[in-house]
Amino acid sequence: MTAESVRWGILATGGIAAAFTADLVDLPDAEVVAVASRSQASADAFAERFGIERAYGEWGALAEDADIDVVYVATPHSAHRVAAGLCLEAGRNVLCEKAFTLNAREAEELVALARGRGSFLMEAMWMYCNPLVRRLKAMVDDGAVGEVRHVQADFGLAGPFPPTHRLRDPSQGGGSLLDLGVYPVSFAHLLLGEPSDVTARAVLSEEGVDLQTGALLSWESGALASVHCSIVGGTATSASITGSQGRIDIPHGFFFPDRFVLHRDGRDPEEFAADPADGPRNSLRHEAAEVMRALRAGETESPLVPLDGTLAVMRTLDAIRERIGVRYPGEDPAPEAGPLSPVRAVTPA
Repeated sequence: MTAESVRWGILATGGIAAAFTADLVDLPDAEVVAVASRSQASADAFAERFGIERAYGEWGALAEDADIDVVYVATPHSAHRVAAGLCLEAGRNVLCEKAFTLNAREAEELVALARGRGSFLMEAMWMYCNPLVRRLKAMVDDGAVGEVRHVQADFGLAGPFPPTHRLRDPSQGGGSLLDLGVYPVSFAHLLLGEPSDVTARAVLSEEGVDLQTGALLSWESGALASVHCSIVGGTATSASITGSQGRIDIPHGFFFPDRFVLHRDGRDPEEFAADPADGPRNSLRHEAAEVMRALRAGETESPLVPLDGTLAVMRTLDAIRERIGVRYPGEDPAPEAGPLSPVRAVTPA
C-alpha cells in the first residue's frame, strides 16, 4: 500500500467483477492495477474497459504480482477455493465473493491458510457493510424490538434459467441456495448467530440443483428464522424482525435497503431511510472501503464480516443441503450437517 491508495487486483471478468470494479474506481484511495481471466482476450477487454494497466490470461500471474495489495475473487463459487487459495499461497490479501466456497470444509481450509500466513481474508458479504443494515443491527442489538423471536427473509428470481445456465449447473455450484439463499441465511445469522437446528425442503431440478428452497432455522433461545430462495419465482426480497416488544420491516431489497420501518406497540411507525450521501443503494463501495480500512489498520479480519461468522454461515448452508439432498460433483465426502441434529425440540426461553 501507499499513503495514497490501496492497489487491487481483480480475478475474473464477469458481471459481478465489473460491478465491483466500477464502484472501486470511484473511490479516491483505491487503484485497480491488474486483472486476470482464464482468457487473455477477456482480461484484455476488461482492462481496456476500466483503464487497468496489466491484464493476465491466467490466475497464477495475478497471484504472483507483488504490486497488488489485495485481490478481489469474483469467479463462480465453485472456483473460490482454488482461486482464493492460489492468491493466499502467494502472499496476497483476499476479498472473496459469496457464497464463500462450496462447503464448510473448503471454507475452513481457506481460513486456516489465511490465518496461518497472517493474510487478510474476508467474504464479500456487502450486506453486512451497508450503512443502513449496520444501523438496523445496532438498533436490534440495543433492544429496539426487545428479544428477537422471529426473522423472515426471502430472495428469488423469476428466471426462467435454461439448463445450460450456471444457476442450473451442478459443476458450478448451481441452484438457488448458494447464489441467493446465502443472503437470507446470512441475514438471520447477523441478528441471531448460528442456529442450533435446521430443517429444510426443496424442489430440485433434473440436474440435481435446488430450484427453490425453504428452511426453518431455530435457536435454543426459542427464536426462529424462516428463509426462502428461488430461481423459479421473483420474490419481494423483503425481511422482517419480530421481537418481544416490536417489529422491523424491510419492504424490499433487504440486503441493500433504502428504508426500514420500526413498529412498536402504542407508538406510530418510525421510518429510517438511507442517507443519500452513502451513494446508490446497490453500491459495492462500502465493502471495498471496509477492506481498505482493515488493511491500513493492520487487521487480518474485518469485525463487520468476521471469518468465524462466514464459517458458521457455511455450516448452515451445508446443513440445508444435507436436508434437501443436494451434492455437487467432486464433493467427497459429502457435506455434513456438523453439530446440527435433524430434529430437535426447542423450548422457548
